[in-house]
Amino acid sequence: MELKGKRVLVFGTGISGIGADDLLEQVGASVILYDGNADRDPEEVRGKLREGRNPQIVIGELTDTLLRGVDLCVLSPGVPTDIPPVNRIRDAGIPIWGEVELAYECSRGSVLAITGTNGKTTTTTLLGEIMKAHAASGEDPVTDKVFVVGNIGTPYTEAALQTTDETAAVAEISSFQLETIESFHPRVSAITNITPDHLDRHHTMEAYVAAKMRICENQGPEDTCVLNYEDPYLRPFGETLKCRVLYFSSASHLEEGVCLEDGVIVIRSGGKVYPVAAVKDLKLPGVHNTENVMTAAAMAFAYGVSIEVISRVCLAFTAVEHRIEFVAEKGGVVYYNDSKGTNPDAAIRGIRAMSRPTVLIGGGYDKHNEYDEWIKAFDGKVRCLVLIGQTREAIAEAARRNGFDNIRMADTFEEAFAICVREAHRGDAVLLSPACASWGMFPNYEVRGRRFKELVHALDD
Repeated sequence: MELKGKRVLVFGTGISGIGADDLLEQVGASVILYDGNADRDPEEVRGKLREGRNPQIVIGELTDTLLRGVDLCVLSPGVPTDIPPVNRIRDAGIPIWGEVELAYECSRGSVLAITGTNGKTTTTTLLGEIMKAHAASGEDPVTDKVFVVGNIGTPYTEAALQTTDETAAVAEISSFQLETIESFHPRVSAITNITPDHLDRHHTMEAYVAAKMRICENQGPEDTCVLNYEDPYLRPFGETLKCRVLYFSSASHLEEGVCLEDGVIVIRSGGKVYPVAAVKDLKLPGVHNTENVMTAAAMAFAYGVSIEVISRVCLAFTAVEHRIEFVAEKGGVVYYNDSKGTNPDAAIRGIRAMSRPTVLIGGGYDKHNEYDEWIKAFDGKVRCLVLIGQTREAIAEAARRNGFDNIRMADTFEEAFAICVREAHRGDAVLLSPACASWGMFPNYEVRGRRFKELVHALDD
């Protein structure tokens, strides 16, 4: 769609909505910035706008008059696609895009896109570093700059107009963002894994899985999709795709793909074996991180990056903030920040990475997940469970149901931390890995993780 001169309704006034307005105004569209929350202050919204931007701001009811003459709706990812106002937009015959689709339509160059329940941020960050090293090497005349965008922090819309035919965008894409794509077409895509998450938004596991799988729906034979061979959803899914499929596995031998051989990550392709890195030499602990390295290496290899560059960057790469991040050792107790463990499967990975008796902080916003498998993964490692937030009673019930009853309840995050300090013995670990989102107590997992680190650093040595 040619956007210049079009009348576009941007639904949502958060970071995504502000970014969409900025991009749309730059390409000459006329923007209506809309928020259904009647309590939202229009002047507060206007204060967030980029310099020189002047959309029409509408707060409250979505009227037929407002929709008249609208050519396109750009939906922020935080807005569910099945609520009545969105259905009215759809019934009016107005196309609905998300921010990823908008950015893609306005950008150029190659896209490497990652989704999955867990591992997206680490994989995206690592792949971004590999691609930047590739661009700097001068080996590839058509890749001279790399943007790392999407759900990882920098909105894709912010980078779109800076891209050229010689750039590559490495994008972390959420299931919310994938619900509203149309032509989004990565050259290389990946799905790290799929386990239950965001069922409060998607309602069913089938709908959540379908959203994740959309990442490769526009790929063709010249493109590549990287999939987890051990994932029960993804192995059969790969057999249905039109694009090339490159599997990775931390448990099975693969004739084609990325796997482990005698403790070394290798890429097997066309009858050749390319060693990437020995697991013992990686600076990232845990099997899940080995799989993240495999995913990034497979994607880079599919793009055409040399094994030398892939290996060098993988061996130098250190942990992403908030993902099993070592914070400090205080009084003989080590503290780890895994605030990005926002669902049970991610939190299981955090526990598995621990090598000491562990005092664990869990709980938070209720995304309608189940916690039994998480509790079972304690497997003698977790000595004490300190619970906070909406889910604390449900988690406590699941813990007792599975034979774990050393539980403490806290009303605030600071109280939970103080309990951990009292409960932890010299030689123990204190782990923030909540298995829940932060909403209701913190605006996001980053703020939660940084508060944890502030509390750790305030302790006496």
